[in-house]
Amino acid sequence: MSSDKNFTDNQLVTISSSFGKKLKVTVFGGSHEPQIGVTIHGLPEGILIDFKKMEQFLSRRAPGNSIFTTPRKEPDTPVVEAGLMNGKTTGEPLTIIIKNTNTRSGDYSALRDIPRPAHADFTASIKYGDTINMSGGGPFSARMTAPLCIAGAIALQLLEDLGISIGAHLYSVGDVQDTPFDPVTAGETDFSPLRESAFPVISPEKGSAMQSVIKAAMAEGDSVGGVVECCAVGVPAGMGGPMYDSIEGHLAQIFFGIPAVKGIEFGNGFAGSLLKGSQNNDAFCIDNGEVRTLTNNHGGILGGISSGMPLICRLAFKPTPSISKEQQSVSLSRKENKKLMITGRHDPCVVIRAVPVVEAAMAIGLLDLLLSK
Repeated sequence: MSSDKNFTDNQLVTISSSFGKKLKVTVFGGSHEPQIGVTIHGLPEGILIDFKKMEQFLSRRAPGNSIFTTPRKEPDTPVVEAGLMNGKTTGEPLTIIIKNTNTRSGDYSALRDIPRPAHADFTASIKYGDTINMSGGGPFSARMTAPLCIAGAIALQLLEDLGISIGAHLYSVGDVQDTPFDPVTAGETDFSPLRESAFPVISPEKGSAMQSVIKAAMAEGDSVGGVVECCAVGVPAGMGGPMYDSIEGHLAQIFFGIPAVKGIEFGNGFAGSLLKGSQNNDAFCIDNGEVRTLTNNHGGILGGISSGMPLICRLAFKPTPSISKEQQSVSLSRKENKKLMITGRHDPCVVIRAVPVVEAAMAIGLLDLLLSK
């Protein structure tokens, strides 16, 4: 993964970040810049892109559609700038942008000097000074997941043609945990209802309890974190490699680019550290002529290589740093302690809108591995 700075005379710097091997994805722009966008290198020529499906996918992460998300309303209409002709890819880099239309940079004017705790304000000021627009979080904002979802929507369409399906849900919010995916039998019938839900959980009862946790935090001017569980089925055995060529490492690089992600586990993850080998090992069996495992504590990955079982991971998201409660900070210019009250529009729980973002990241990573074989 790389980050680049593009300088223009008398203008702020535009930050871009890239990842991928055969399929290279570059996300650029900032939360309150005129536009954000993505450039994708490595897409085969002649692929027909379904923009209706893309817009439906983007609507799942769009803000302003629930009391549990930021009220900032953006249409998130994708606009193709290069790489497409008659609806099909040309083989050249594909660039798609989204215009930012509902910015309120004035909400963030005081934060140029007083950094928000747990946010990138302080570290960005050390690295970039005043050369980038940090309003709304700038290039560190969750707004940057919109172009990531554009790339993900394309990857999901291509994976669907290859028989690979991806789904995700709210695994937990605060201390309330949803019913997990069945690690052996999870599939498209489990994923489809979640895509249609504004609050994607498997258990409605747990979903109601999660909403109560978020409402309680909102009433206190606070926020809450959570975990997204993602599953891919139909992934062929043999993808990936040992050590630094592992599927886990390849996907983790993309997952950690999602703002607020602070932890990732695959399969049984940290819970496996509490078990004995005899409990954690997955016995092999023959099922309809195919080698499979009776259980799936390994989450579909053995030795960094896909086993053919459902590929399962979970991503931990920290609570939204921007809260309404008074917090302790500092004045960077005066070098003195300061109290901070944050205004503006913020998600009380970023995990809700993160569900399709995780699906997008998983899809891009898997497609890149397939194209690199």
